[in-house]
Amino acid sequence: MISIPHKTKQFLVLLIKLLIVGAAFYFIYNQLANSDALDWEKFIILFKKNQSVPGIIFILLLSVLNHFFEILKWQNLVSFLYKIPKEEATRQVLAALTAGVFTPNGIGEYAGKAMFFDKSATKKVLFLNLICNGIQMILTVIFGVFGLLYFNAKFNVITTKTVALLFGVTLLLFLVSFFLKKFTIKGYSIEKLLHKINEIPKSIHRKNIVLAVCRYLLFSHQYYFLFLAFDVDLPYLTVMAAITSVYFMASSLPTFQFLDFAVKGSVAIYFFSILGVNEWIIVFISTLMWFLNVVLPVIIGSYYVLNFKILTPRDASTLSKGEEYET
Repeated sequence: MISIPHKTKQFLVLLIKLLIVGAAFYFIYNQLANSDALDWEKFIILFKKNQSVPGIIFILLLSVLNHFFEILKWQNLVSFLYKIPKEEATRQVLAALTAGVFTPNGIGEYAGKAMFFDKSATKKVLFLNLICNGIQMILTVIFGVFGLLYFNAKFNVITTKTVALLFGVTLLLFLVSFFLKKFTIKGYSIEKLLHKINEIPKSIHRKNIVLAVCRYLLFSHQYYFLFLAFDVDLPYLTVMAAITSVYFMASSLPTFQFLDFAVKGSVAIYFFSILGVNEWIIVFISTLMWFLNVVLPVIIGSYYVLNFKILTPRDASTLSKGEEYET
């Protein structure tokens, strides 16, 4: 086995850090500067017209709380392996977000979090991150389905036959997964996955669900309050149904984090145009959501990437002054 000198390793790690941060900032700048969907003159005019210091603080607070709940989620789940403080959980979440910003569907986030731990814990960390993101996706689907049904009942976006077909396909997939739960592919099966999930204490799962619900309500209502800020006067349930539908439909499309505002913006235009909302307002709000919940955290996360340090089991136990969980 080839041994790499210590200085060479340090140089390679530094190079990787700079590449991750550089790529993240390049993709963000490219989208903000060269996107045909954005007209910055109109954006500035609308922003000046509707700006309010208390309103800006409130919207920023919602972004902070959004990521704070994600940090709490990760701290809670990773406690199955190590007890880490919020500062360490913050470092891991924001650095991972930066690493995942230019990868399809944020896949780089998985590797980003795994890098903070010893190689022996990689599979467990990846699995916990799957649980962390999985519950958020499940909630997006649940809220989205109900929102879409409510929206469709009022505006008849899709036919009754299409709704029945979607429910039929969903039921069929559920039945197939149930009857094939023991079917194994390369040593993995649904039954084995469920067994692994059940190994995690129920108290951790319950807390994970509560935090995920809080986070979903925060960022969906941040979207809602931005519409209010831009003088969109529509019934609360109608707007929330459209918002949950947008997140549901957008989440089913493969995309990159740095293209998130373009994808959600396109879906949002479809739904909110039906409600008579100006297309430019929809694009601006989608861009603001992306800037507040992706760009700003990535800027902070870049600092953590540049100061990256692997968290070994010994480090984790020292940080927590507690015992490592046996898994």
